[in-house]
Amino acid sequence: MAEIYVSNIAASLLGKLASHVYEEASRAYVVYEDLQGIKDSLSIVNGVLLGAEEKKELRQGLREWLRQIQNVCYDAEDVLDEFECQKLRKQVVKASGSTSMKVGHFFSSLNPLVFRLRVTRRIKDVRERLDKIAADGNKFGLERIGGDHRLVPRREMTHSHVDASGVIGRGNDREEIIKLLMQPHPHGDGDGDKSLCVIPIVGIGGLGKTTLAKLVFNDKRMDELFQLKMWVCVSDDFDIRQMIIKIINSAAYASAPAIATQENISSLDIEQLQSRLRYKLSGQKFLLVLDDTWNDDRAKWTELKDLIKVGAAGSKIIVTTRSNSIASMIGTVPSYILEGLSIENCLSLFVKWAFKEGEEKKYPNLVEIGKEIVKKCQGVPLAVRTLGSSLFLNFDLERWEFVRDNEIWNLQQKKNDILPALKLSYDQMPSYLRHCFAFFSLYPKDFGFTGALIANLWAALGLLRSPVGSQKMENIARQYVDELHSRSFLEDFVDLGHFYYFKVHDLVHDLALYVSKGELLVVNYRTRNIPEQVRHLSVVENDPLSHVVFPKSRRMRTILFPIYGMGAESKNLLDTWIKRYKYLRVLDLSDSSVETLPNSIAKLQHLRALHLTNNCKIKRLPHSICKLQNLQYLSLRGCIELETLPKGLGMLISLRKLYITTKQSILSEDDFASLSNLQTLSFEYCDNLKFLFRGAQLPYLEVLLIQSCGSLESLPLHILPKLEVLFVIRCEMLNLSFNYESPMPRFRMKFLHLEHCSRQQTLPQWIQGAADTLQTLLILHFPSLEFLPEWLATMTRLKILHIFNCPQLLYLPSDMLGLTALERLIIDACPELCRKCHPQFGEYWSLIAHIKHISIGETKARQRLFRIQSQLRLRL
Repeated sequence: MAEIYVSNIAASLLGKLASHVYEEASRAYVVYEDLQGIKDSLSIVNGVLLGAEEKKELRQGLREWLRQIQNVCYDAEDVLDEFECQKLRKQVVKASGSTSMKVGHFFSSLNPLVFRLRVTRRIKDVRERLDKIAADGNKFGLERIGGDHRLVPRREMTHSHVDASGVIGRGNDREEIIKLLMQPHPHGDGDGDKSLCVIPIVGIGGLGKTTLAKLVFNDKRMDELFQLKMWVCVSDDFDIRQMIIKIINSAAYASAPAIATQENISSLDIEQLQSRLRYKLSGQKFLLVLDDTWNDDRAKWTELKDLIKVGAAGSKIIVTTRSNSIASMIGTVPSYILEGLSIENCLSLFVKWAFKEGEEKKYPNLVEIGKEIVKKCQGVPLAVRTLGSSLFLNFDLERWEFVRDNEIWNLQQKKNDILPALKLSYDQMPSYLRHCFAFFSLYPKDFGFTGALIANLWAALGLLRSPVGSQKMENIARQYVDELHSRSFLEDFVDLGHFYYFKVHDLVHDLALYVSKGELLVVNYRTRNIPEQVRHLSVVENDPLSHVVFPKSRRMRTILFPIYGMGAESKNLLDTWIKRYKYLRVLDLSDSSVETLPNSIAKLQHLRALHLTNNCKIKRLPHSICKLQNLQYLSLRGCIELETLPKGLGMLISLRKLYITTKQSILSEDDFASLSNLQTLSFEYCDNLKFLFRGAQLPYLEVLLIQSCGSLESLPLHILPKLEVLFVIRCEMLNLSFNYESPMPRFRMKFLHLEHCSRQQTLPQWIQGAADTLQTLLILHFPSLEFLPEWLATMTRLKILHIFNCPQLLYLPSDMLGLTALERLIIDACPELCRKCHPQFGEYWSLIAHIKHISIGETKARQRLFRIQSQLRLRL
C-alpha cells in the first residue's frame, strides 16, 4: 500500500524543481530543458494522482502505475540531490583558502566535467520514463483533482438505538456524562450566551464514543430532563443545508415518533430551512447528539450554532469526535476523554463475541488464550469484537494461537472491523502527514518517542514541508506531532517545553504497519527475503541478519536499529550496504560492535543522518567521513573508546546536530567554528576535556548538552549568543557559579536542566539573565542546595519547575505568586520542603495553590519523570 504516498513525493519533487537553486544549477550544467520537461510531465501526472490513489484498491494495473510513478519520482529526487551535493562541495573548496589544491585533489573524482556527463544521462533517462508513464495513465480514465481534496471513505451512518444490556464496561462513563448534562452550564460559549452547553466525547476510532452517546441518549432520565431529543450522524461532509435538514427531520420524528412519514423539506431553499429549524427548536429545552464529527471549520460550526441556540436555557449538545482540536474548538466544557475498557471487561466482551452463550465453559483452554488475545486490543471494544468475531464457532486451537501470536494488521479485516475504522482517521489526514505517520511502523510497539528523534528522521528523509516561509525543521515536526496527537493517534504525551515525549497507541501502530507495507519493512526472525521495492527497514530482533537476503537494487534509503542494545555485528554486511545502497539517507548503526568504519563510507553522498551511538569498540573514524557534505546529524554518543575526532570535521558544512564522546583533551576550534549550521552540540563521557572552547565563536548553537564530563572546569556561555537549551549533568569539576561583570548579560535560554551538581548550595546567578525567556527549569540531585534565590520569582515566562532530591532545601521564594505563567510544579525527595508544600495543610500551600498542575512527593509522578528523562538523554 506504500504507493499511497506518491502524491506527497511528487509534490515535494515539484517544489524542488520550482526552486531558484535548481534552476540555476540546471542552466549551469546545460540540463535546463530536460528538467523543465520533467517538471511539465510531473505537473500533468500530479493532477490525477489524488484521484488515482482513491481508486488504487480497485485495479491492480492502476496500483502498478502508481508504483512506477513513485519509483521515477524517487530517482528524480536522487538526481536533484546530486546538484545539492555538487554545490556543497564547491562551498568546501571555496572555504579551503590556501589548501585549495589539497581539497581539489580530495574531490578529484567528482570534477565538473565528470559530473555533467553523469547527471545529464540520468536526467534524460528520468524524463523518458516519466513521459512514458504519463502517457500510460490515459488508459485509466483518471480526472484531475485540485489541491489535497480526496473522496474519503466514511463509516456507515449511525442511529440512536442501543441494547443497553449488551454494552459492557461503560456504566461509569454514562453516569459521568449524565452528571454533566444535569449540571447548569458553568461557563458561556464565548459570546455571553449561557443557554447552550457543548460536551465533546473524544477518543480513538473504535473506542465506543457512539455507544456511550447512545447509552446517554436512551437513558430515561434524559426524557425527564429534556423536552426534545435529536440524534444526527455527521459523518459525511459538514454541509450546513444538510445539517439543518437532518436536525429538522430528527426533531420532527422525536415530536411524533408514531408518524412514519416526514414532511418533504428537501425542496425548500436555505432561508425557508433555517426558519423551519428555528421554529422547531425555539423555546424547547433540547438534547442534540452530533455523532462522528469531523468538521474542523470553525466558521461552519459557528453558523450552525447560531441557528440552533434558540432553545430554552439548559439545552445541551453532545459531540463525538476523534479529534482533540475539534473538541477544543466546539466544546464549552472540558472534553470527556474516553478511556479503554479494563482487561476484565475486555475479556467479557471477547467471550460474548467468540462463543455462543455459555459455550465458553466447554473450552477453558481457548478462554485462557483469549485472555492473551484481548491484551493486544488495548481496551478498544471494536478491536475486541473484531478478534472475537473472527473466532466465532471456530474451536481449532491452532487458529486461536495464530490470532494470539500475529499482529492485528496481519489478520483478515471486514468493512466494520477495527483497522478499517481506524483507517478513516488516517484517510482524513493530508498526504504529507500520512507519509510521516507511516514511519512509526519502523519502531516496536510501546516505543518511547522524543520529539528530537522523530524530527531527525522526518527531516533526514525530506518529509517536512514548511507551509509558510522557511520554518525550522523542529517546529514543522512539532506541528505534525501535534496534529497526530489531536487525532488521538498518540498517547502518554508529556510536554516539557522544548522537549516532548509520546508513545503510539498499539492499534495505531498496527495501522501504521498496515498502510506502510511494501515500502517500509520491519526485519525480524521471520524475515527471509527483503522485497526489491522496500526503501526503509528496521531490525528489531536479535541477530536476524545472518539468514536475510538483502535486495540488490539501490533503492534503500533507511536502515535502522531502533532497539536499545541491539545493533549490527557484521563488518561484511556493513561493507555490502555501503557499496550497494549509495542513496541511503539514514544509517543507524547504534549499539553495533563493528570495530571500524570503511573508508568507503564517503560514497554515501546522500546521507543525512549517521548514528554510531554506543559503538563501544570503535577507536578511530576514517577521515573520509568528512566528505559527507549532506550530513545533517552525526551521533558518536557513547563511543567510549574513540580516541579522537576525524580530521576535517569542519567540512561537514550541513551538520545541524553533533553528539560527541571522545578521549581527546583538546578540540579543534577551527573545525567547530566552520560548522555554520550547527544547532545542537552534545559532549558526553568526554573525561579528558577541561575546556570546550576558548577563542571560537558558535553563533548559531541553540542546544548544548554536557553530561559526565568529569574534568570539565568551565562553561563558555559567552560564546553562545543564541543558546536556548542547556543540559548540565554529572560534571563534578564544573563550577556553575562563575561571575559575570555587571550588568548581568541577557540570555535567550528557554530550557535549563541541571542535575547532580553536588557542590552547588544555591542556583547560579547567571540564570537570572534568562528571566524574560526561561520556560522550563529542572533541578535534580542537588544534595547541598539550601535555598532557592528570591530572584527566581522574577521568571515571568516560567511554565514548568521540577525539583527532585534536594534534601537540604527548606525554602521557596517568598513571592511564588509572582510566577503567574507557572503551570506545572513537581517537588519530590525534598522531605522538609514537601512537608511545607503539602496540599491544604502546608505553610507554603497558599503560595503555590494557584498552579494548575502540582505534584508533591508523588511516587508515580517521580517514576514517570525518571523514565521520560532517560528517554530524552538517549534520544535527543
